[in-house]
Amino acid sequence: MAYGGNGRKGREGGKELRFLPATPEEVARLGWDSPDFLLITGDAYVDHPSFGHAVVARWLEALGFKVAVAPQPRWDSPEELLAYGRPKLAVLISGGNVDSMVANYTSERHRRLRDLYSPDGVPGLRPDRAVIVYSNLARRAFKGVPVIIGGIEASLRRLAHYDYWTDHVRRSVLMDSKADILVYGMGERPLKEIAERLAAGEAAGDIKDVRGTCVRIREDQMPEGCLVIPSFEEVRTSAAAHCEAFRLAYLNNDPFRGRPLVQLQDPGVLLQNPPPLPLSQEELDQVYSLPFTYLPHPRYQGSHIPALDEVRFSVTAHRGCIGDCSFCAISMHQGKDIQPRSLGSMVEEVERFLESPDFKGMVSDVGGPSANFHRMPCPKAERQGVCRDRSCLGASPCPNLRPRHEDYFKALRAIRSMKGIKKVFVRSGVRYDYLLMDRPEYLRELCEHHVSGQMRIAPEHLCDSVTTLMNKPGFEVLLKFMEAFGDVAGGRLFLVHYIMTSHPGCTLEDAVEMAVELKRLGIRPREVQDFTPTPMTRSTCMYATGMDPMTGRRVHVPKGRERRLQRALAQYWKEENRSLVEEALREVGREDLVGFGPRCLIPPQGPIKKSLDPAIKAQGRGKGAAGPRDPSGSKGAHGRQGKKPRRGRPSPKGGR
Repeated sequence: MAYGGNGRKGREGGKELRFLPATPEEVARLGWDSPDFLLITGDAYVDHPSFGHAVVARWLEALGFKVAVAPQPRWDSPEELLAYGRPKLAVLISGGNVDSMVANYTSERHRRLRDLYSPDGVPGLRPDRAVIVYSNLARRAFKGVPVIIGGIEASLRRLAHYDYWTDHVRRSVLMDSKADILVYGMGERPLKEIAERLAAGEAAGDIKDVRGTCVRIREDQMPEGCLVIPSFEEVRTSAAAHCEAFRLAYLNNDPFRGRPLVQLQDPGVLLQNPPPLPLSQEELDQVYSLPFTYLPHPRYQGSHIPALDEVRFSVTAHRGCIGDCSFCAISMHQGKDIQPRSLGSMVEEVERFLESPDFKGMVSDVGGPSANFHRMPCPKAERQGVCRDRSCLGASPCPNLRPRHEDYFKALRAIRSMKGIKKVFVRSGVRYDYLLMDRPEYLRELCEHHVSGQMRIAPEHLCDSVTTLMNKPGFEVLLKFMEAFGDVAGGRLFLVHYIMTSHPGCTLEDAVEMAVELKRLGIRPREVQDFTPTPMTRSTCMYATGMDPMTGRRVHVPKGRERRLQRALAQYWKEENRSLVEEALREVGREDLVGFGPRCLIPPQGPIKKSLDPAIKAQGRGKGAAGPRDPSGSKGAHGRQGKKPRRGRPSPKGGR
């Protein structure tokens, strides 16, 4: 691939590509003395709609503004930013596609060795607490220029919040960064209004009423009808106040019925305006019709941005998620109201893929936060948004829920029938409980046309007491889906099970019972994740307070060594986990699971001998309903050789 000499244009397959300026030299070549907006991001600049900075920059460009991008600038000196010229309207700041602390640290607080959003995966190119660091840098470089923060880091730290990496409650990032405006959620609507008001001469300090923003106010500026939630100091010192603050923020994260929230921040007063209204289908189509190049900026020529690999030739079919999992922040960022794109918009995007010489006919994904949540699930939700006080699915589905897969599968059929398309994959997570509620033909079509070898599902846990706190479907639903999947897939396809350990409410006894059930079902998950408390989730509130904020009930919180024990139990068969598994079994009085019997997890002494496990012996024969060995670690569609999963919850002793 050859790029043009000015660094802003390039060619791919004979087609000229135009990037936004991402160096001071490119700004100068355009003849600008300075941009209207300078966008600072903690990620490498990739001009793709899966990267938030690209959407923001292209959106403002489409509104007629001059936008320059400063990706991953040095933060020890303002010199690099000064070279771009003083922005006429504002500096925009995003920590990146993920929170900078999540990007830089593991769930055990160790430094990550790789950053998927940096050139060649090199770590250390974004600072910790990037929004605060970049805001300080921007104020040093451009005194008096408004600073507007946004992206997921700012969005989920907009109120007083628990910070896992310091194990303390922190103030709103708006206060710590001293920015002028914080944009939360999806930013197209609020950014449009802010940009137009700034361009009209209004001072940033006077813009206090834009939906989807947080601002500092005086106590005498509290808007009529606002709701005062527990203060930073109360959240910091009282578990009950912490839970109440989260509960009120959650209930008012509703674009149709949410009230303005006020929180004293010590010092200062924070106003959170109600969330922005969801984009219409026409508006969302407009966003995805912007002239993205789907490539990294030419400044990275010769380098590789790992995060682009999975998404470069993927289609975002919708925004929003009705799943509302307790540990997931999507409902507090994108929202629960599903906003689908039109079929025509998705087809047009794939037509752009076909113009690229790098495209080999494989669409890597058509989906969203959950692939098959493509339409609002009931007439009431379509008219006035999802309910405030209950989940559509959760541990048990709402009786008014009506699964609606028809438009999603219509889009899949249209894309796979396009000339030049060889395969259309669905690699976003599929909500199997929702899929089961609809016609079985949808599961059959999904397996026949859109799964290649492995289908990803996320039961997360197998104990109902834990999945209820996760707001996920229970064990019986998983067994029902495994049976339905096995009937459709035969031995051709396998399930990849995502498992989460150490979630609040999960005791060591629960972790042992899950290990027993995993063995009984023949599931060996390789996708195991320790729960990481990230800001503004119900699960993080549980972790910080030991209470469920929605019910007020006490929950067990695994910490310290117990987290290692729970993680080891989820992969009990690994030799390196043997001592931890044995320690866990002794601690809960389950020595009956040490031995050579079919239900035992580990042998009594020495290394784990795979040949002693009858289930492992069976998998080596390569026959039966489960088919060949599942590369994901599961033994096939049904989990055990030639047997469908037996229904029922884990027994108290796990001895089935």
